[in-house]
Formats: sequence, structure tokens, C-alpha cells
Amino acid sequence: MQTTQFTDSDVGKTVVDGEGAEVGIISAVEHGTAYIDPDPGITTKITTALGWENIDDENGYPLQEEAVATVTDDQVRLRSDL
Repeated sequence: MQTTQFTDSDVGKTVVDGEGAEVGIISAVEHGTAYIDPDPGITTKITTALGWENIDDENGYPLQEEAVATVTDDQVRLRSDL
């Protein structure tokens, strides 16, 4: 099984479900764990574009490694069998 190690370069990527519907963005990465903002507002989009990470209970939920199907240059796709 392939493991996914997230880095700061993943911040700001769109997260989509297995069918391609947008479910949020990567708002921060800490110790290889990506955090998803499921409903990013304009403030979150601007701060992530500037490289300002924000991890807290309101703006970030940890992304479980086993939920990730693929990671591309601009998108994280979740597995459809979850």
C-alpha cells in the first residue's frame, strides 16, 4: 500500500471526492498530515495562497492517509470506496 506524505507545497490544493466533487481545500500541513477546510471562505483562500497555514478546530480537519486515492499538482482525490 502506498503512503501519502503531504508537504507545504500541498497547501491550497483542492480536495475532491471519488466522483470529482469539490469537498474543500488543504488549509495546512503539519508533520506530514494534511488538514482540510471543508468550507473555505475568501479569507482561507487568500491566506493559503499567501502560504499562511491555519490549523484549528474550525478551519482544519486531519486527512486520513487511507482516504487518499491520488495527489496531483493541483488536486487531492479521495477514495470512492469509503
